[in-house]
Amino acid sequence: MTELSAPAAGGDTSPLGPALVEEATKKSGLVWVRGEGPERALWHLWHEGAMYLIGDGGDEQPLPGLTDGGTAEVTVRSKDKGGRLIAWAASVREVEPRSELWETVAPELKGKRLNAVDSDGVLDRWARDCRLLCLTPVSSTTDLPDGSLAAAPADSPVTTRRPAPAALPRLLLGRKRKRG
Repeated sequence: MTELSAPAAGGDTSPLGPALVEEATKKSGLVWVRGEGPERALWHLWHEGAMYLIGDGGDEQPLPGLTDGGTAEVTVRSKDKGGRLIAWAASVREVEPRSELWETVAPELKGKRLNAVDSDGVLDRWARDCRLLCLTPVSSTTDLPDGSLAAAPADSPVTTRRPAPAALPRLLLGRKRKRG
């Protein structure tokens, strides 16, 4: 595990911080990541002290606001209850396609990629079209926020469902009207 630097203000000063970051992130299949843009739910891989993400190409997850040399905040959720366990700050760096690190991490990520359309050619497609990012922890916090972390929904042309027409249950269930 990479050593975490001094925690941010209000951060975790416990020696369990690095261990908690690693264990929680390893076990969570989904994390929330915020770079320069909005926070996004992303699938990931924990490998040798860092978290790896693949995306920004075709059918892969978008990685908005995550840039090489930038920073990000990662919020890890509990796998069973979905609640917030820990948040940690990370430095972001892009891994060059087909580099030694890429060749080590990409096949492991492939194993975690659910429902890939082209599982045989996914590594070639990732090397050609996607970015592999390494997020290395630099500080952590277990302090829970005072208020809600709920965000307003993103703008969308999708509308809320309207009430079902009164005749729909009869049509679906095949009930016929009684004739008098």
